[in-house]
Amino acid sequence: MPNWNFKVIGIVLIALVYGCNGSNKESSKVTIAAAANMQYALGPIIEKFTEKTGINCELIMGSSGKHTAQIMEGAPFDVFVSADMKYPSDLYNNGFTTAPPEIYAYGKLVLWTMVDGLPVSIKSLNDSAINHIALANPKTAPYGLAALEVLKKHGLLDSLENKLVYGESVGQTNQFIYSKSAEIGFTAQSVVLSPEMKGKGNWALINNSDYTPISQGAVVIKQSKRNNLQADKFYKFLFSNEAKIILKDFGYSVDE
Repeated sequence: MPNWNFKVIGIVLIALVYGCNGSNKESSKVTIAAAANMQYALGPIIEKFTEKTGINCELIMGSSGKHTAQIMEGAPFDVFVSADMKYPSDLYNNGFTTAPPEIYAYGKLVLWTMVDGLPVSIKSLNDSAINHIALANPKTAPYGLAALEVLKKHGLLDSLENKLVYGESVGQTNQFIYSKSAEIGFTAQSVVLSPEMKGKGNWALINNSDYTPISQGAVVIKQSKRNNLQADKFYKFLFSNEAKIILKDFGYSVDE
């Protein structure tokens, strides 16, 4: 594999707290470390979960690779919702989870721009109007790795290398695209379908045969100091029909 010079700009971790009608006791809170592509979809899932169970959730967003390293270093997370199966499998194989990961959804990759009139396609990436192409760091973010696979498949990696700007996660990549710091970029379809971003800019779905399927897995963390019964409840809810409906609304594919 070529040795790329990644232009990783900062580290972004967004902590969001969702909860309603639930106890504020520490024992009833589930801390969820989640891949940045799940930022928008997990919000309504958590709201429904809290409404049904009274259990509050704290959501920590970041890249899957960064979360994995944090968990191995003892971060007090209860559930890990990854953007792939590799990272949760690594955690399981090293004894950090209560069970092997299961696939809760399959993600989809898109090209997205906020620049009016800019063509949105793989072929247009060499356009002289595009000086920066954003994608998540493929070393830690599965969606970034998928984007790199797309560029390699179309024989564009060498010609576009100087245009590539890497975010620490999908979340930071979205910031580059939304602010027009990058004229175009690769992100998750769940982002452009979210109520917050729907109708903003223009996007195009990438052919799913151009990259390895993005199988997204989740696990319950064994080392959690909180009550694993609460974590298990959220984990099971993530695979429920109610959660699947929400995931499909955000563009994910799910096993029926």
